[in-house]
Amino acid sequence: MFRFNKTYGTLALLLLTIEVMIAVFVHDSFIRPTVGDFLVVILIYCFVQTFCKLPVIKTAIGVLVFSYAVEVLQYFKIVKLLHLEHYTVARIIIGTSFEWTDLIAYTAGILFSCVY
Repeated sequence: MFRFNKTYGTLALLLLTIEVMIAVFVHDSFIRPTVGDFLVVILIYCFVQTFCKLPVIKTAIGVLVFSYAVEVLQYFKIVKLLHLEHYTVARIIIGTSFEWTDLIAYTAGILFSCVY
C-alpha cells in the first residue's frame, strides 16, 4: 500500500510550483480562483498517489470529499470560528469564502485526474 512513486511526486511538485506562482503573481477573477481550484485537487490527488498505491476512483472520491468538506467549512467561516483570521497562512490554506463555482472546479479537476 505504501510506496514512493516518482512520477506522481514530480507532478505534485510541478503543480505545487504552479499553484504558488498563481497565488503570488496572478490577481484576477478567473485564473486564481477557478484554475487554482481545478489544479489544487489534482495536486492533492498526485500527492496522495505519490505515497499510497490506491485505486484511482477511491483516491479521487476521497480527495473530492475532502475538498468539498473544506469548502463547506469556508461557508461556516471556520477560520473566524477558530480565531485564525489574523494568520495569512491559515487564510490561504483553509480559505475564507464559500463559492459554488469552487465545487464545480473541484469536480472538473477530479474528473480530469481520473481520465489522465
